[in-house]
Order: sequence, then structure tokens, then C-alpha cells
Amino acid sequence: MDKKKRLVIQSVAALIQNANFKGFFTGKLYDGKTKGICVPGLNCYSCPGAVGACPIGSLQNSLSSFRFKIPYYVIGLILFFGTLLGRLICGFLCPFGLLQDLLNKIPFPVKLKRFKGDKYLRWLKYAVLIVLVIILPICVKLTPFFCKYLCPSGTVSGILLALSNTRLFKQFGSIFAWKACILGMIILASIIIARPFCKYLCPLGAIYGPLNKVSLIRMECDASRCVSCGKCSNVCDMGVDPVKDANSFECIRCLKCVNECPVKALSIGIKQKDRQKAAAP
Repeated sequence: MDKKKRLVIQSVAALIQNANFKGFFTGKLYDGKTKGICVPGLNCYSCPGAVGACPIGSLQNSLSSFRFKIPYYVIGLILFFGTLLGRLICGFLCPFGLLQDLLNKIPFPVKLKRFKGDKYLRWLKYAVLIVLVIILPICVKLTPFFCKYLCPSGTVSGILLALSNTRLFKQFGSIFAWKACILGMIILASIIIARPFCKYLCPLGAIYGPLNKVSLIRMECDASRCVSCGKCSNVCDMGVDPVKDANSFECIRCLKCVNECPVKALSIGIKQKDRQKAAAP
């Protein structure tokens, strides 16, 4: 699949998840029945176009309610999405992932793929998941910490909502200013580094990443074909070497490596017997 086809799929997915087009003009949130259903990617409930719920927002709301209960429905949906597709959701279905991809296309004198400390920063998203999404919402009722203090998708949604209803600008306070600064840093980082939010901060990626190992749709490397040219790892924006770990926690299955492989050793599809192990002596 070439870059243009992937961009079309990403754009269509974003439009489907934000199909309440009139909301962008009226400033009113959609309140239909589908708003109670979680979408697979990070797409804020408060976006004027959103027709579904964000899985991370829904998880926090359940955990921070006055009557704590395990959110089986939300957890079940997230696990369903993850065990079916893994982080392919990040590569094809997440609206905020699309925004980062578009920002990274902006020309800039310096573009970074790897830098000192990168591999340690990758662990930060797991801390965000555990602390901001799970522990603090349980301890402090009615406070979805990730959505309130960090989520850049929510900040974009707030701006879009205010543009369609300018009276809301007067209600923006210090918390929004804080989140706007975070969004600004992520935008700048996205121009220089491919998908920095996905790599370092996204709690949804922290959930889907480990599920790459068990998902129905998986990457495979045919060791009998591989010529160890290194082209696949060089083209990967997420810093993955698919020859060593085709289903790395970091792989968003964007298929750049599959397209780049000169001998067609890499493929993606329904889970099969691991060819790499089968080819090993």
C-alpha cells in the first residue's frame, strides 16, 4: 500500500469518527446514540464533529465516578480493538495520528528519527497510562486527569468548539492555557520528530502496543527471504527493526517497511505460524 492510499484511509477514518459536520458550524456537540460507543482511536468526546466516545476518556470517567466500578464495557472494547488490530489502529484509524503525520510533512532543517534518551522516553506513555488514566482518577473523584491536564486531542477539540461558538473563548482559563502550551510543544515536536505523542505520551498506544504480540492482524518477516539490507529499519518512523521484532510494541503497522523491502520478506495479515521461527534452524 502506497503513502497516498494510507492517507486516504486515515482521512476517511477521521471523517467517519467526526461525521457531525454541522457541529463545526453550530458549536453543539452530537448527542445521538452512537456517542455512547467508543471509537478505536484517540478522538475527543468534546470535538464538535465527534459521533463516538474516546476510549481513554470513557475509561477515566468510569474510574473517577462517585460509585467506583470496573468499566467492563470500555475495557472490553479496547481489548477487542487491540486483539483484532493491535497498533494498526494508530497507523490507520487514529485522527490525532493523522494530524501528527501531516505536521511531519512540513519542511524543517532538522528531522530526527533517533536521539539520545529516545528509548527511555518510550516508557513515559506507560507511566501516563498508569498514573494519569488509572490511579489518579480512582483516587480523585470526577477528575479525568489525562483529559483535563494533558490530552492534546482535547485541546484541539476545545479550539474547534470555540471557533464555532466564540463565547466559549471567555471561559478558557489557566488549565486551557497549560494544555495549549503542551499542544504547541507537541505540534513543534511533530514537525521535527515523527509521531512524538504516539511514541512518548499516548496511553492508548501503551495499551495497544503489547497487544501487537497477540493481535489477529500481525506483521511477519520471512527469514528465508530477508537479505539483511536494513532498508526496512531505516525507513521506519517509529524506530523499529522489523527483522528483529516484526510485532514490536512500537510498530504502528504503517506498512512503510513492507513497501520498502526489495525482496518482499515482510508482510501483514491474519495471524499465521511465525515464518521467522519456522525458518530458524
